Amino acid sequence: MNHPHFRRIVALASGVLLTAGLSLAAPAAAAATAATTATTQTPLVVNARWGGHPTYDRIVIDLQGYVPTATVTPVPRLVYDGSGKPVPLPGKYFLEIRLHPAAAHDEAGGNVYLGPKLRQISLPKLKGIALTGDFEGYVTFGAAFDTLPYYRAFPLHSPERFVVDIAR
Repeated sequence: MNHPHFRRIVALASGVLLTAGLSLAAPAAAAATAATTATTQTPLVVNARWGGHPTYDRIVIDLQGYVPTATVTPVPRLVYDGSGKPVPLPGKYFLEIRLHPAAAHDEAGGNVYLGPKLRQISLPKLKGIALTGDFEGYVTFGAAFDTLPYYRAFPLHSPERFVVDIAR
C-alpha cells in the first residue's frame, strides 16, 4: 500500500513506539548507572571478628559496600605492609587475607576500621589476628595458628562480609 494516509499512520505508530521505548529505557539506564556507581565506590573494611564453632573456627571481615576480591594465602611469617616489620603473633603457621579494592579509611583519611589491630585469641585453631595493612586499595589481615590450617573462604551478603572457616 502506498497510500499517504497509511504512511502517516505508520510514521505516527513508529513515533509512539520509539517514545515508549525511550521512556522505558531511561529508568533502566538510570538504574544501571546507579548500580555501577554503587559498585565502583571502594568498599570499606569496618570490623574483623571471630568465633568458635563445634567443627571450625571462623574469621569474619565486615564491609560497607560490596565484597571485593579476596585472597587467602599461606605465608611463612606475617609482616606489616609498608614497613616489613614482623607481626608479634604467636604461631607456627600463618594466613594472609587480602582484600582489593578496599580501604579501612574514608576519603579524608579518617579511620573507619573499628576492629582489633592486633589480638591474641585462644580458640582451638585460631591463635591470633592482626590488621597488617591498609594501603593503596589493599586491606590485609594476618591470622596465626599452632597447627597447619585447613580452611575455606567465601563471601556472605546482607550484610556484606568475607569469611574464612578453619577446620578443627
